[in-house]
Amino acid sequence: MYTNWRKIVRCYKKVVIALVVLVISYSSVAATPKEAHPDKYAAIVIDANTGKTLFQANATLKRYPASLTKMMTLYMVFEAIKNRRITPNAPIPISNYAATRPPTKIGIKAGQTISVESAAKAIITKSANDVATAIGEYLGGSEKKFAQMMTVKARKLGMKNTRFANASGLPDTRNYSTAQDMATLALALRQHFPEQYKLFKMTHFRFRGQTINSHNTLIKTIKGVDGIKTGYTQMSGSNLATSMRIDGRSIVAVVMGGKSSTTRDIHMASLLKQYLPKASRTKTDERLVATTHYKLPTGSATPIPIIKNNLINSDDEISSLLTALAEQPNNFNTAIAAVNQVIIPIPNPHKTEIVKVNKIISASLPNNSGWAVQIGSLPNEEQAKTLLSKAKRIARSNLKHASPHMQLFERDGHHYYRARFIGFLSKKTAFNTCVTLKKANFNCYTVAY
Repeated sequence: MYTNWRKIVRCYKKVVIALVVLVISYSSVAATPKEAHPDKYAAIVIDANTGKTLFQANATLKRYPASLTKMMTLYMVFEAIKNRRITPNAPIPISNYAATRPPTKIGIKAGQTISVESAAKAIITKSANDVATAIGEYLGGSEKKFAQMMTVKARKLGMKNTRFANASGLPDTRNYSTAQDMATLALALRQHFPEQYKLFKMTHFRFRGQTINSHNTLIKTIKGVDGIKTGYTQMSGSNLATSMRIDGRSIVAVVMGGKSSTTRDIHMASLLKQYLPKASRTKTDERLVATTHYKLPTGSATPIPIIKNNLINSDDEISSLLTALAEQPNNFNTAIAAVNQVIIPIPNPHKTEIVKVNKIISASLPNNSGWAVQIGSLPNEEQAKTLLSKAKRIARSNLKHASPHMQLFERDGHHYYRARFIGFLSKKTAFNTCVTLKKANFNCYTVAY
């Protein structure tokens, strides 16, 4: 009997050890990396040849996609070109609403136009919110209805946990997705539009005499990376969707909730290095993403004219479509991957009032732009965060409707972080905030953006 008891004890120990190993293994995969916010982090890596998930962490949890949203905006553009509803040279009109969207933006004035091709390039490189909004109005009649079209398309692609509220990814709690769904979208862009997808590898493009550089640094620094999108808002953290192809292996990865674009890129690079060797060189399933032959009710198959054309018959019709699509079974193998949320850095601001500050920028913007206050340029991110937190405590009343933002820039070979509060509706409110902060010995000046 004693012998039997010893056998039971040994068996029990083995079970306990196995459970501990299992827990440790799971924790090592699911734990939030130090480069990310614990409540915002999500990631996934997908083998694009087989659809197999190589890595995932919080991949099906609700997250804010930020500018990763623009991947769907581009999907809608590419599909419209493929269906010959629009041409690459077709002019997209810029409304007053589109022109006054917050940064990042190209700064096209209301009443001007931009070609479909240039619009796509502006979104891919600059993540231009003004252009994304104009596309939504152009293809959908209004941005709201375009967002509904985007959500319908998401369901057809197998993106079950995504809802779009705008064309840009600007902060809106109704605009959400998952790392898994964003990976699905990245794969769909690769597979459904191979020619247009090549645009995602652009490092820069020329627009009206200016060179616009891409926010996506990995396409410049890591061999095999061929796109696709970055994104950032304060709500989402730094997001990134990446595609990589080397020697027959192909993966798509998404990282969401990074603490900064730099740390996010470091984490993504680590995932790519670790999981590309584990990807297969053999394609086992060509249908990783659902095809989308379902047609939205457009009322007409004719090409879209220069003026906006209301393409959706009613909100009720869209709601019915979403309900019907949610009930349809998915009979395809959906590949998923950890994707990006586009970085949306604030563009170079335009100085409107000089108050003993370095003359970094001096140019004018249209009167209908938003307003911000800048309180310093610091040599590292933590110092900028500390300064913003201190200012928030001092001028809580003035800043209750403003959002803290940091903008990385380079001068004389050194990197600095501009510490700002954005979201002021008028120059007067921004100026009054500076008055309060100056009384507390802060440097402060207003900028239009």
